[in-house]
Amino acid sequence: MKKIKITVSGRVQGVFFRAFTYDTALRLNIKGYVKNLYNGNVEAVAIGSEEDVEKFINELKIGPLSAHVDNIEIEKLPDSINYDSFKINY
Repeated sequence: MKKIKITVSGRVQGVFFRAFTYDTALRLNIKGYVKNLYNGNVEAVAIGSEEDVEKFINELKIGPLSAHVDNIEIEKLPDSINYDSFKINY
């Protein structure tokens, strides 16, 4: 299992980025969460197979039509991190 935290910057709030991320995670069987950060970025935790997580990252690099992704930062998470589902956190 691959476990990462993704920080997405650009025009990613107010453009349905969290809903897009949620739908993408469900389609790819990714566990974790997505949330808006106070600085205007979006944070997501993704746990899944290597292949599914890579597909997830590639989808987030594009985002929904109304978004504009400037940068994505990826941080590896410890093996002790686990989630049973994917949620939108507020």
